[in-house]
Amino acid sequence: MGCQANFESSKQKDHNMINHSKISPNPHSDEELIKHLPGFTNHYAEVNGVKLHYVEGGTGAPLICLPGWPQTWYSYRSVAIELSKIYRIIIVDIRGMGNSEKPVSGFDKKTMAKDIMELIKALHLEKVNIIGHDIGGMVAMSLAFNHPQYIEKLIIADGMHPNEGMMQMPLMPAPGTFTEKMDANMPYAWWMSFNQVKGLPEQILKGRFRYLIDWLFQYVMIEDAKMSELERAVYAAAYNDKESIRAANAWYQSFTEDMEDAKSYQPLSMPVLGIGSYVSYNYMKMAMPYVCKNSNLKGILNSGHYMFEEHPEIVIDLIKNFLTD
Repeated sequence: MGCQANFESSKQKDHNMINHSKISPNPHSDEELIKHLPGFTNHYAEVNGVKLHYVEGGTGAPLICLPGWPQTWYSYRSVAIELSKIYRIIIVDIRGMGNSEKPVSGFDKKTMAKDIMELIKALHLEKVNIIGHDIGGMVAMSLAFNHPQYIEKLIIADGMHPNEGMMQMPLMPAPGTFTEKMDANMPYAWWMSFNQVKGLPEQILKGRFRYLIDWLFQYVMIEDAKMSELERAVYAAAYNDKESIRAANAWYQSFTEDMEDAKSYQPLSMPVLGIGSYVSYNYMKMAMPYVCKNSNLKGILNSGHYMFEEHPEIVIDLIKNFLTD
């Protein structure tokens, strides 16, 4: 009887452990992360032949927010709650990101811009304000170039549309410039080349993406401690599998097509705000006048590339001032 009782007790413990594992929520899932943004909800939309995930909260004039690499919609967390007091915030996981679909093609910025244009129509919006960071900025600019009738005002944060100047980026770093922090005058963005390689990054980084994330944040941020442990874990989880790495790299592999498309684009006429970190400010200062008729550039020169995390209060003020002007 004693042995039988011990056996039954052991079975019950195993059963409890299994049940516990089944009901324990994934802290990095959209369902759990949305709880960090009171008043926001998760949504999906089928547009342009692809399913996009987005989160929405707040009321007022619509402000669409597009994230960049290697992040997800969660990168707007530090600014979205405050902005949702004034605006209807719609944060979109672009094609290939997070829980949005990862098709085999369509990662040129013109096609990705059409994704967002069709989402705007699906939400029955006439005109929107839009902000994009990093790759999201490239998509936002493409949307403005190709579908200007939907854009009230455009904000680009460290992420202008691909142009032929990228072809001048060095394969090797200049002596003394490739240190622990990115050099503002001679930046060495080696991942621009690495992400061009098809097939290999997925093999190398599958299950190990946290190594890349930690290195990248340390390199391109001034205060990388402001990127929290949770945020790092969220983004590592989002990019840890082969399909996610393959899709994200396709954003980079389409740059030559994006550059070719840009040759036919006319300068933007809507108001454009550029927000540049110490990494990108000088390059945005040179490039923006060529592609925007009505632009204003603001620098957050005490911030690295991930400015939403380093100085969210400054970003919020810049957005509010621009949109209400």
